[in-house]
Amino acid sequence: MITVLFACVHNAGRSQMAAAWLNALTDPARARALSAGTQPGTHVHPEVVTAMAEVGIDLSAEKPRFLDDALARQATWLVTMGCGEACPAVPGLRRLDWPLPDPRGRSVDEVRAIRDDVRARVQGFLREQGALRT
Repeated sequence: MITVLFACVHNAGRSQMAAAWLNALTDPARARALSAGTQPGTHVHPEVVTAMAEVGIDLSAEKPRFLDDALARQATWLVTMGCGEACPAVPGLRRLDWPLPDPRGRSVDEVRAIRDDVRARVQGFLREQGALRT
């Protein structure tokens, strides 16, 4: 079982999309996703909720959460979202960084492009891990 922790600062955009995509695209017996942030926001960005709803993924009830040690211990992989120096580091986890723009305040078209980029990255990761649902 692979557990991927998607992390960014506010856990209100990119990391929420990535976790939702991974959970939608894999067999839950093979992989699962968590998401968190070092300074979690109060809600998922509305433009992210809208863009994900267009593809049948409902993030309206998701809440950003704090990246604490207990959550980090559940993970096999840490994938950060291009937040530079503000990105969390968790010793002992395999790590990837996906340099993605923050969707907050962007147009729906821009958020769609970010959403689709996140999906492609998640699919590639799952394919490499042998965990992509076919």
